Amino acid sequence: MPVEQRLSWDPRHEPCIPVVKTDGAEIALSLCELFGQADGLSTISCATAGEAVAVIEYLLAICFAAEICPATPEEWKEWVLDGHDLGRASEWLADEPEDDWNMFHPEKPLGQNSLLIESFTKSSTGTAQLVIERTGDYNQFFDHHHLEDGEPLPAAQAFRAMLTQHAYATYGRARMTGEDLGPTVTNLATGRLQGRIRVVALGSTLGETLRLNLYPYKGAVGKLNTSWTSGSVTRRTFDKKAVPRVPDSPADLHSALGRSVLLHPALAPDGSIVVNRVLIGAGEVLALDDELHLQDAVFVQPASGPPKPLWPSPTRALWQEAHALYSAVKAQQPGLYKRLASLPYKRKDRSAPYQLWAVGLIANKTLPVTWTDGHFPYAPGMAAHLYRASRRGSRIAEYLAWSLKRAATIASETVHSAAHAADEARQVARFDARWMFWPAAAKPFDRLLDQVIEEGFDNPDDPVSSPLAEYTRVLLDSARTHLVYRLDSLPPNKRGYEARARALRRFEDDVAHDKAPAELRGEIAHD
Repeated sequence: MPVEQRLSWDPRHEPCIPVVKTDGAEIALSLCELFGQADGLSTISCATAGEAVAVIEYLLAICFAAEICPATPEEWKEWVLDGHDLGRASEWLADEPEDDWNMFHPEKPLGQNSLLIESFTKSSTGTAQLVIERTGDYNQFFDHHHLEDGEPLPAAQAFRAMLTQHAYATYGRARMTGEDLGPTVTNLATGRLQGRIRVVALGSTLGETLRLNLYPYKGAVGKLNTSWTSGSVTRRTFDKKAVPRVPDSPADLHSALGRSVLLHPALAPDGSIVVNRVLIGAGEVLALDDELHLQDAVFVQPASGPPKPLWPSPTRALWQEAHALYSAVKAQQPGLYKRLASLPYKRKDRSAPYQLWAVGLIANKTLPVTWTDGHFPYAPGMAAHLYRASRRGSRIAEYLAWSLKRAATIASETVHSAAHAADEARQVARFDARWMFWPAAAKPFDRLLDQVIEEGFDNPDDPVSSPLAEYTRVLLDSARTHLVYRLDSLPPNKRGYEARARALRRFEDDVAHDKAPAELRGEIAHD
């Protein structure tokens, strides 16, 4: 490493993962401590949903590498129901060679590609490009000078940011030359979780979460990708376009090096180790099998082409797609959902024993924009009920939003009767309540699903109809309130009063129409 003093930092023994204990206390643990205390921890508490998923991916990889995974679907069920201890992963980690786990090893730094050293001095930048949420900032600067302004990152934060890059990084061009390693080192491929929704089954403890997401695998469970220059994997070169390789094991898959990364360590004034310089180039390109490597993916049918994994949308919130997750369990889609469907209907209380956590990164081509995520309750045996509730709930919200748009259009046409076509969108937007309605609809939808779970404890035959009726009333009141608020901007004259009356009438007519969802008319639908 290009550093005067050789520094060492090992996540097995350094506090690097922020967690919440079951008593609510927030602490940071090393990897060894985390596995030893997994069933006393509630959850991982990272800065972003994507970082938390990347950490879970890494923990799963460690479990597979340590051969701590069920051998069959039946054994998986036993592990989940009996709370199989994962503490042996701590012992396995402690016995691993120290050189393999030093994040600043000169030849094989953990999670990195030491071959970048030849380009490091002339091409490395500040730490901003390591953190996905910050990388978008420099696209607007032609000279990229502000990359030099990044504050040093604590080693633990840099470790987690690196894991997130490996899993979620967007495609684009690396900010380095290909003079030393080859021209294709600058061609950044899309991360294996980028562009799709990753679904993690959550339990009441971190240990239960890991057991839920471990899966039986036919063949060797494999070894971790501890660095680019170590291990048995034959890595790509950068003198030609990458040929995607098939992961040889689950440990390989969940620890894949989606980027070539090199981090420069330094000592902070307080004596702690930080990262102050970063270089990122192209990494692995994987050939993924839908059934084997995308155990959690929910496949949906787009407008054209073959089915594809559910993807993050900038215009459609994840809760609007919750029915796709429940449909996958209901249909026993192979992988995670078939295993979840196999769990026995065994309720200890009225709350949901599990959550389906959906996470995605919304990007505008090469520019990361924001993380999107949603938590959706699940109880064994209730997939059909939850599917019905989420599907009807989404349809009701969409119909109300459509009605709000029609009301806004009527108001605009009435008050701007002689408007130019080019001004239509702007004028309609003035009265369009959808942008207020959609965010307000999320909490009632979450409450709907929780109520279905609670109702199912006492009324297993039809736990949906009553909560769905209450949800519909709440959403209808919300839509009316937001519409009236938007119409308040109409002028206090004859044309304004007419526009208001016509808009409200159009909305009420739409709500009462035969084509409206049955719940809006006080009826019950069972589709």
